[in-house]
Amino acid sequence: MARIPFSLRIDAEDRTALEHLSELEGRSINQLVNEAIKIFSIRSAQSKPASKRADWHSRKNGKHDPGFERAIAAFVDAEVRHEDQPEGKPVEGQFVEGQFKPAPQSQVKIRRFLRA
Repeated sequence: MARIPFSLRIDAEDRTALEHLSELEGRSINQLVNEAIKIFSIRSAQSKPASKRADWHSRKNGKHDPGFERAIAAFVDAEVRHEDQPEGKPVEGQFVEGQFKPAPQSQVKIRRFLRA
């Protein structure tokens, strides 16, 4: 997907926090902001009722698919009714050139602390 330039205005304190996080993570501010936007978009979409997600999906794709809303509702219903056992264990890290690189333990601890 093509990347386009985008200007963003943030508070000086937030910029300083991003700079520090960038140093801790060893990643650029641009990478951090892109990841934050993706995470926010996913969480925001997941927090919406199924009908709103279906409406968003329809508008995004420029068409309306009446079966999509029913499929979302059926999926949500199944998720609520059936108890899933967790599979595997959560890991933190990132994919670099197709290979998963686990995050250093110090980075994992900082992220968990910031989420608390």
